[in-house]
Amino acid sequence: MNTVIREFTTEIPHWQPRVKPIDLAEATPEQLDALKVTPSNTKVSEYVLVLVNDVETLKVRTPLFNAIMYNRGGLGRAEREIGATAASVVNHCVYCAAVHSSRYNQLAKDESVMERIFRDGEAAELDDRQAAIFRFATRLSKAPSEADEADVQALRDAGLDDAEILDLILSASLFGWANRLMHVLGDPVAHEES
Repeated sequence: MNTVIREFTTEIPHWQPRVKPIDLAEATPEQLDALKVTPSNTKVSEYVLVLVNDVETLKVRTPLFNAIMYNRGGLGRAEREIGATAASVVNHCVYCAAVHSSRYNQLAKDESVMERIFRDGEAAELDDRQAAIFRFATRLSKAPSEADEADVQALRDAGLDDAEILDLILSASLFGWANRLMHVLGDPVAHEES
């Protein structure tokens, strides 16, 4: 068995499932139909092949994921990745943190923000807007009942409008769920050397 990765990284590890993924060659017509829409409309991952064991849930989950993370307007894609990363750091989901910090780095063409977040956590020195986004998503992920009007005002003070604030809440909240699924359904492990 491969060693589970426990430290945050921007290099996306392999995800080793604990629940058996379906075999595409043996998939039912309903499973194949549910797999027509994938997260970010890219390849079918082992994670998705695990989730398709519950066809009805996957048929709802993937379009919801794509709408929250990739819809147009509102919060920019890179800033949504800060929200997803903040939730993943709080929940210590190494795999999700790697995927979404890596996406942030690609979109922003800047690796320094995620380096500071992984190194310094809530004390990371970020620009005002990034700091407000990271702080809010962290607070919402730690204790949703404690994220209040003052936190929303801090986002407004950093220049976010209501549509952007809603997108941030959606992306951070989505990862409260996604992190829990990733934690119990599998582990982040090093890629096998070929």
